[in-house]
Amino acid sequence: MTALRRLVVEADGGSRGNPGPAGYGAAVIDPVDAVTLAEAAEYIGVATNNVAEYRGLIAGLTAVKELFPDTPVEVRVRMDSKLVVEQMSGRWKIKHPDMKPLAAEAAGILPASSVTYEWIPRAENKHADRLANEAMDAGGRGEQWNPAASTADLGTTRTPALPEPPSSGPPGDAAAGAAKVRAAMAAARPATAAPPADPVAAPQVGWGSAPDLGAPATFILLRHGETALTPEKRFSGSGGSDPELSETGRRQAARAAEAFAAQGTVQEIVSSPLRRCRETAGAVAARLGLEVRVEDGLRETDFGVWEGLTFAEVRERYGADLTTWLASPDAAPTGGGESFAEVAERVSVARDRLIARYTGRTALLVTHVTPIKTLVRLALGAPPESLFRMELSPASVSTVAYYADGNPSLRVLNDTSHLR
Repeated sequence: MTALRRLVVEADGGSRGNPGPAGYGAAVIDPVDAVTLAEAAEYIGVATNNVAEYRGLIAGLTAVKELFPDTPVEVRVRMDSKLVVEQMSGRWKIKHPDMKPLAAEAAGILPASSVTYEWIPRAENKHADRLANEAMDAGGRGEQWNPAASTADLGTTRTPALPEPPSSGPPGDAAAGAAKVRAAMAAARPATAAPPADPVAAPQVGWGSAPDLGAPATFILLRHGETALTPEKRFSGSGGSDPELSETGRRQAARAAEAFAAQGTVQEIVSSPLRRCRETAGAVAARLGLEVRVEDGLRETDFGVWEGLTFAEVRERYGADLTTWLASPDAAPTGGGESFAEVAERVSVARDRLIARYTGRTALLVTHVTPIKTLVRLALGAPPESLFRMELSPASVSTVAYYADGNPSLRVLNDTSHLR
C-alpha cells in the first residue's frame, strides 16, 4: 500500500483595485523537509480579491493532484483569506454567485476528507503572497508569470525552475514533479486578456514601503442615533419593528451633520435601509447637500424572536440558545435569525462593492452596531469573538481606509467628541 503523503498548500490572491488587475500564487510544500515541491502563479485579468484567493486555492490543490495522482494525501491548506477558509471549512454559507462555482471546483479536486483549512496572518503567507504579486507584476508588463524568474521563496528550499520539464523522474524527485506540474498547468491555462495599458505598480509593504499607494476608499462609519429601544439596551435588528429616532437621536444626528459640514471631507453618503439609519443619513445629507444611496448589505443583524427583548429577558426565555450564540459565530438567534458568520459574509460583499465604487473618495456609511464592528474586525484580522469586546455608542464615528494593495487601515473607533 502506498504510504500517505502529508503536504501543505499555501495560497493567496490579490487585486489592485478590488476589482482590478488580479493574480494568484500557490505553493505545495513538504512540511517535514520544508521543501517547495511546486509553485503556481497566474495573472487573471480584472477580478476581485476573493475571486483571486479562490483561484489560488484551486491552483494549489490542482498542483497536489498533478504531483501525486496515485498517492493518498493529507493536505493542510494555509491561507490569510478568512472568507475562503471559513467557506471551504463549511462554517460560513456561500451566497455570492461568483464564489459558488469556484468553491465547488476547489472542493472537487481532492477528496474532502483529505483537506483541512487553516487561517494564518498575512505575515505568515509571504511565499504565496509574493507569487501573487509576481503574477500581477507580469500582467502589468503584458506577460504571464515565469517560474524561472521567481524570487518568491522565503525561507523554504525552493525547487529550481527547469527550462525543459522532463517527462518523467524517479519517485520522490521533487524537481521533476514540480516541472511536470508547471507544464501541465501552463498547457491547461486559458488565454488571458491583455492587461490595462497603465496598470497599478506593485506596492511595497511594511516599514520600508513607499508612502504613496494612491488615494484609498475611506469609509466613515456612523452608527445611527438613539431610538426608544437604545437606552433600554433591547435587541433591535432588522427582523422586528423598524423604530424611528428618538428626540435624543435626532439631536445626535444634527450634531453629527454639523461636525461633518465643518470637516468638509464627506463626498458620498450610503445608508442601511432601516429607518433609524435613513433618518440619521438624511440629516447629514440635508446639511451637506448630498444624496443618500441605500445599501441593503449594511442592515443590522436579524435577531429572530429576540427582537425587542433585553439581554436579561433573552437569558430567561432562551438561555440555551443565547449561550450557544455567545460561543459560536455560526449560531443564530432563536427563531430563524442571522448568525454573525452570515452577517460577516454579506457585509464583506457590500464592503467590496463599495470599495470598488468609492476608490479615492470618502464615503459616510450610516449603519448599525454589528456591521460597523464587523468592518472593524475584518480590517484588523481579529477573531469573531472581538465583536463582544468593542464599545460602539449611538451616533459614534469610526473610520477605515482601504488601500489599493488590499490593506485596510483602522483610523478611528467610537469617536463621540462631536456629541459633547
